[in-house]
Amino acid sequence: MDAEVIVVGAGPTGLTLACELRLAGVRTLVLERRAVRGDTPKAGGIGGQILELLRHRGLLERFEAACPGPSPAPRFPFGGIHLDLTGLADPPLRALPLPQQRLEELLDERAAELGAEVRRGHRVTGVRQDGRSVSAEVLGPEGPYRVDAAYLVGCDGARSPVRDGAGIAFPGTSYPEVNRLAQVILPDTVTVHGNGDLDVPRLGAVRGGFTRTERGLLGVGASPGSPVVSLYTVEEEADEYDDDTPMTPAELQDSLYRVLGAGIPVREAVRLSRFTFKARHAEQYRKGRILLAGDAAHLFPATGVAINAGMLDAVNLAWKLAVALHGQAPDGLLDSYHDERHSANARTMLHARAQVALRRGTDPAAEALREVVQELLTDEQPLRRIAALVSGADVRHPVPGPPGHHPMAGGFLPGPAASADPATAGGGGLMPTARPVLLDLADRPDLRRAAADWGSRVDVRTTATSDRTADAVLVRPDAHVAWAAAVGEPTDSAAPALRAALAHWFGAPDVPERPDNT
Repeated sequence: MDAEVIVVGAGPTGLTLACELRLAGVRTLVLERRAVRGDTPKAGGIGGQILELLRHRGLLERFEAACPGPSPAPRFPFGGIHLDLTGLADPPLRALPLPQQRLEELLDERAAELGAEVRRGHRVTGVRQDGRSVSAEVLGPEGPYRVDAAYLVGCDGARSPVRDGAGIAFPGTSYPEVNRLAQVILPDTVTVHGNGDLDVPRLGAVRGGFTRTERGLLGVGASPGSPVVSLYTVEEEADEYDDDTPMTPAELQDSLYRVLGAGIPVREAVRLSRFTFKARHAEQYRKGRILLAGDAAHLFPATGVAINAGMLDAVNLAWKLAVALHGQAPDGLLDSYHDERHSANARTMLHARAQVALRRGTDPAAEALREVVQELLTDEQPLRRIAALVSGADVRHPVPGPPGHHPMAGGFLPGPAASADPATAGGGGLMPTARPVLLDLADRPDLRRAAADWGSRVDVRTTATSDRTADAVLVRPDAHVAWAAAVGEPTDSAAPALRAALAHWFGAPDVPERPDNT
């Protein structure tokens, strides 16, 4: 075969998948229809749980260093209002101001370092599969050819040819909203006031924040001392746009005239982008040897969540594909990719659709709804809950076994548990090689012995600490907790449960079970 896994699409999802597969030793081929990386401005940053995953891989500092400026205060748009987390010492939602073009460049560099092959200018025109392999028909710079692999993953966006070729339904809704976002430098004739308002010649005051008019929504984000001002318009239009087609300064001014009734003078456009909103969710993330991830699997009608969701898809899928390819996958492991990520992305769709309802209303009742919700979000508990929903921090995957699991089981590894390991100090990361980890937080040789038969696949870290909520934690490569032992849990219950969790997620032990394992 030409590769073990073919990844179609070299956006953030596809490149993340390639990196994770290479960490697991999987031969990976990435096929990208564009000859060069796209330069159309899209997402202006990344946020959510993927930042914690990058921390566990030891990559967060590298991504932070690539940001063009410092991280902004944690204040995020939510359906025409804001989640203001600036008063929380440990906000559950964070973001990096890393433009998508730079993000793709970093992931491309990382994939090359790890040995993934990325072919640009190679468009997949068809896919087919049988019970043993999958093939892709490709049109490259030198003509058509075919490649074969054990699995193929479509990370090829909203119009995914892979999804269509596999016959996977993509039901949902398209909204008639056109969003235009610009980061601009204004001329000296425009005054930026301390409260973020603008004073525009021949127009007068333009309020900072969001202003609704009869024709749409205007957003202004300005700070004294910063030369860059954000302008944002939302209109309902019957025309359809290709989000890959660049927006022009003239298109921005035309939209401002329609929404505001006048233009705003611009000296220089730093960034211009346009996007539309769709709510679509693939009915299956897996059909035989073909799988979907990222925008090919889901489109959310809200900003700031798509990259987080797609990269988390990739991390969840990569280690399961690797276990399957290494012949160690227990029954149902690869199917759990659909079960877990479809459920997690349904949660994202839930809050994204709620944002549609919040932002689209223009009558006094809708304004009252936004005001009430904004007031509720001044209280810490609902603010934390919604922020965790947006970030993906509240996702909990099912864990095997009888009820009564440790509260950590199924959820994302809490920060304090990870930071208890001195190996993570200095940005090294808890799982730089994307291998599962048994964190022994109570120096328990009985549990280390129980895990010894998976020693070729599971790393063990021992760090005795008195400030703990668990004696030991088994962490999957995607940083979700597969099992945890309660403080002081006896060997006769903890060790068998640990072995059962190891077998469930990572297959049979390297050697047959021995009676003296515990």
